[in-house]
Amino acid sequence: MNSSLTILTVLAFQDNYLWIIHNGTHAVVVDPGDSVPILHALTQHKLELSAILLTHHHADHIGGVPALLAKLATSRQIPVFGPANDGISVVTEALRQGDTVHLPELDLQLSVIDVPGHTLGHIAYFAATQHWLFCGDTLFAGGCGRLFEGTPAQMLTSLDKLAQLPDDTMVYCAHEYTLSNLRFATEVEPDNVQLKQRLVTEKHKRDQGIPTVPTQIGLEKQTNPFLRSRQASVISSLLKHHKITNSHDEAANFAALREWKNHFA
Repeated sequence: MNSSLTILTVLAFQDNYLWIIHNGTHAVVVDPGDSVPILHALTQHKLELSAILLTHHHADHIGGVPALLAKLATSRQIPVFGPANDGISVVTEALRQGDTVHLPELDLQLSVIDVPGHTLGHIAYFAATQHWLFCGDTLFAGGCGRLFEGTPAQMLTSLDKLAQLPDDTMVYCAHEYTLSNLRFATEVEPDNVQLKQRLVTEKHKRDQGIPTVPTQIGLEKQTNPFLRSRQASVISSLLKHHKITNSHDEAANFAALREWKNHFA
């Protein structure tokens, strides 16, 4: 394992997290929706950009790529890795399920996982050695992405894939939505002891201006209703709140849960 690798948290817009993986010399940026904070971080830490990783086509994830390339790719080509089926024109290395990204400057390998739902071509990157997951807007701390393009069944399958990763996998998602997500989760599972404690812990972090991300797969499986949509407590709550009329269709249950969240104040 390359123990010299570090991940920088770069804030952008109102609540985006952009990620820079680096070894003190070379860097790879994940979902650079804004070039300005990325360029500042690269300069501040004296890093050379080696590659860009994209998870899906939304502007707050790819908007900074042209400026980064214009600024930094003057004497060398910077590869842009991204989904093969999500309509991103700046991608030079198109990826799909089962592909592996090898970043020699960082001695880092990432497996590609197809996770449609938020968008149809959305992908995630998993570093098996480091137990790092970069999942864009598919899985959030305490929640999941909205279904802008995919179906509930697709998103449920995508989340199932991520839930199968090791429990200690660090989840580097792209937004600070955690407190809102956990307030909804508490509405769904008011008797979940781990969830109650997590809400206190995460609120304390935010009160101090500390990010709640990354999270861990194991914690999400205990407290995230979208990874728990098959649990009796979640199904019971859906029935109690008249979100479903029967509990037999897993995709319909998930769809009702996501729709409930969409309108949760």
